Amino acid sequence: MSAPHEFESLRPRTRVVRKVAAAGVAGAGTALQPAARRVRGEMFFAPCPRGLEPLLAEDVSAAGGEDVAPVPGGVGFAGTWETCYRVNLESRIATRVLWRVAGAGYRSEDDIYRMARQVEWPRLFDVQRSIRVHVTAVRSPLKSLEFVTLRVKDAVCDHFRAEVGERPNVSAEPDIRIHLFLTAETATLYVDTSGEALWQRGHKLAKVAAPLKENLAAGILRLSGWTPGVPLLDPMCGSGTFLLEAAGMVLGDAPGLSRDEREFGFARLKGYDVILWKKLRSEAAARRSAAVAPLPIFGSDLSDDAVARARQNLAYAGIDDLVTVERADLLQRMPPMPTGVLVANPPYGERLGEADELAAFYPLLGDALKKRFAGWDCWLLSADQRLPKLIGLKPKRKIPLFNGPLECRLYGIPIVAGSARG
Repeated sequence: MSAPHEFESLRPRTRVVRKVAAAGVAGAGTALQPAARRVRGEMFFAPCPRGLEPLLAEDVSAAGGEDVAPVPGGVGFAGTWETCYRVNLESRIATRVLWRVAGAGYRSEDDIYRMARQVEWPRLFDVQRSIRVHVTAVRSPLKSLEFVTLRVKDAVCDHFRAEVGERPNVSAEPDIRIHLFLTAETATLYVDTSGEALWQRGHKLAKVAAPLKENLAAGILRLSGWTPGVPLLDPMCGSGTFLLEAAGMVLGDAPGLSRDEREFGFARLKGYDVILWKKLRSEAAARRSAAVAPLPIFGSDLSDDAVARARQNLAYAGIDDLVTVERADLLQRMPPMPTGVLVANPPYGERLGEADELAAFYPLLGDALKKRFAGWDCWLLSADQRLPKLIGLKPKRKIPLFNGPLECRLYGIPIVAGSARG
C-alpha cells in the first residue's frame, strides 16, 4: 500500500512501536448499526502531519465538526456523517478520517479481542468486503503487535462467522481498513472512511525523488500567509506539488473532487448516503472558479526532467495553461514579479544532497535571495539545522513541522533591501 499509516505523525518525540498486518474482510447485508443511524454523536479522528493540527482544526470546524480537539498528530471531533464527508471532500490538511467504533482499557491481548468481538461488524459492512487491520502503539506494554493484529482480525472474523456463517477475507488492498490505536492503558478501534490517504489527490502521474506530500505543501502555503492573488514562486518545484496545491486553492477546487467516490472508504460502508455525497460534490463543483487567464503562480527547477514532470502533472490536472513553469537556476533566476511569496523545499542531507555540498550551497542561496528577491517573503522547509546560520539571513519565524519522520523547521525570511545577515 502506498498510503502512509494514519498515526505515522505520532511517532516523533515518543517511542512508538508500529506494525501493519493483514486481516480479513467483512459483512453480509444487515441493518445499519444504530450508532451510525444517529443524526449526531459520531466520533472521528483525522490525522495530519505534525505541526499542522491548528490548520486541520479550522478545516474540521468549517465542515461542521463539534468538540474539536487538536492533539499531537491530528484532530478529534464529533459530528454527523455529513461532517465526515465534508472533511474528506474539502480538507487539504487531513491525511484521512477515522470513525471511532469502540474503545476500552486493556491489560492483555484478550482484552482487546473481547472489545473487538463486541463490535457489530456485520452492521457496518458486508462480509464480501475485504479487510486489513493496522495497529499503532505508543508506549504499549504488549510485546507483539503482530499478535495483537491477529487477535483483532480473529475477533472480526469470529463475529461474522457467528452472525452470518461466513468470515471476511484478508487483503493487502482492502475494501475496509480497521485501525487499532494503543496507548499504555487504552485501546481504540476505528474504521477508515477515506480509503487511500487524502493527500493522494490523483493529479501527480509523474513523480520525482523525495516528493513533498500534498497536505504538507498545502499547510506550508497557509502557514506562510500566502493567499490567492499574491504572486507565488517555487524555484525548486520538483514535480509541482506547491504549484498544484496553490492553483487548487485559487480555483476553490475541493481536493476530494478529483477522486472517484468508490475510492473513499465510507462508500463501502452500509450507512453510505449516496444522495448526500452527490449533493456535497455538486455544491463543491459549483463553487469552483473558471480561471481563464494565467495565474500569478510560477515554478522553476534546475532539472529538465523535473520541469517536464511538473508540466505533465499540471496538464493532467487541467491547469497547465494557468501556471508558468520553466527551467531556471535559483541562484541565477530573477523574480517573476516585484513582490510575492517564495516557497521551497531544498535538499537537506537526509534526502538528496551531501552535507559538504549543502554547506557550500546555502551561502550562495542566501546571497541570491538577498540580491534579487527584495520585497519577497521566503519560506524554506528544512531538516538541516545548519540552514539559518549558513544561509546568512535571519529568519523571522521558525515553525516546527514534520516531513514524514523528519523533524523540520519552516523558516520564514522576509527579504528587504539591505537585509541583515544572520
